[in-house]
Amino acid sequence: MRGVDEWGNRRGQARYTLTETEHGDVWGTCDEVDGLFGEPDHETYELAGWVPEEGVGADGWVGSRVWLVPEDKALDPWLLSEAEALGPLPGRDCLLLSGVDDHEGPPGEYQSAVRVHDEHRWLGSCREFAHVVPDRWVASPIVLRGLAPGTRLQQTLAAGTREALELNQAALEIRDGRGGGRLTDRLLWGRVRGWRPSSRGADLIDLELDTELARPVPAYARPVVERWLAGPPDTPGAWADLDSRQRGAWLDLVRERACLRTVDDRPAGHTYVLDGRRITDGPSLYLALGEAVNGPGGYFGGCLAAVDDCLGGTFGYSAPATLVWEDAATAREHLSRVLAPDGEPYDLFAEVLEVLAEGRMSVRLA
Repeated sequence: MRGVDEWGNRRGQARYTLTETEHGDVWGTCDEVDGLFGEPDHETYELAGWVPEEGVGADGWVGSRVWLVPEDKALDPWLLSEAEALGPLPGRDCLLLSGVDDHEGPPGEYQSAVRVHDEHRWLGSCREFAHVVPDRWVASPIVLRGLAPGTRLQQTLAAGTREALELNQAALEIRDGRGGGRLTDRLLWGRVRGWRPSSRGADLIDLELDTELARPVPAYARPVVERWLAGPPDTPGAWADLDSRQRGAWLDLVRERACLRTVDDRPAGHTYVLDGRRITDGPSLYLALGEAVNGPGGYFGGCLAAVDDCLGGTFGYSAPATLVWEDAATAREHLSRVLAPDGEPYDLFAEVLEVLAEGRMSVRLA
C-alpha cells in the first residue's frame, strides 16, 4: 500500500530504484531510504596573516561559494563551497577556513598568499595558505526500507557469499512521489551488510548497504529534495523563500531533471514573461529564466554558457522570440556588480541580456 506522503500526495511509482550501473540491472525499488543525506568531507585551511576587508568580520561568515585567488597568479583560482570561517587561532594572526573543495582544488603543497571573495565582495587576504589534515567524515550505512528486490538481488542474497554481496558501483535513482519522471541519481559503492523482512509489506525487505555515496545530499538541501520528492512544483517561484544555497540545490535538481527529459520547442515568435521580483542572486536568475520559458520547475540554463546552448533549440525555445522581463530593476541592482573567479568585477545582468540578444530573444525590460 503506497499511502500518502507529508505533502498530501498519494504515492505512485516507487521513489527510489537501485540499479547496477554496468549492465543496467535493477537491484530493487522502494519508497524510503535512510542515509541519503549527509555531509561531504570538509577540508580545513590555515590562512596565516589574515587581514579582513573593511566591514567583514574576522570570523563567523558563511558562504555557499568562495574563491581563493593566488596573489602570485601562478595558479588559477579555485572554488571552496560550503565555506565557513571557523575563527582565528588563539595567539596567532591566522584564520581557520573550512569548506568542500571543487574537483580541481588547491595543490597540496601550495603555501603562498591568497585573496578570498564570495562572488560579490572581497572578504580578505592572507600572506600564507596551508592545508590542515582533517578528521574524515565516516559514512553512515544506506538502508533501503520496504525494498521490492529484483531477480538478480534475490539470487545475490540467496548465494550469500562475500563475493556475491559486493555490489561494486550502483546508482540510486530518485523519482518524484506522483509517479512522475526521474529527478536525479546518486552513485554509490559498497556491499550488502544485511537484510530482513520489512514491516512495509509481504515479500519486501529492509536492505542495509555498507557503502558510501559519491555525493551525499547535504543537510541544507534536504527540504529542497523532500519538496521535489512530493512532485515537481505546480506554480512558479516555489524557490523564492529559499536562501542562496538552497536555491542552488533547487537549480541542481532542475538541471539534472532536464537532462533526463525532452521538451518541445515553442514556435518562433512566442512571447515569454519573466517574473523578476525575486532575482537577487545567480541561482534565482537562472531559475526565473527557466520558468519563463518552460513553466514551473523548468530549465533554460544554469550559467551563461548553458543559456547560450539552450537558445540553440531543443530546450523549449525557437528564435526569434520576445522576453518581457518584469521588475528588471531588482536583478540590475543585485547582479550588475559581481566578481569572476579571478576577482575581476563584471556585470552579470548586462551579460545575460547580451547572450539572450545573440540568441535572437528580444528583451523588453519592465
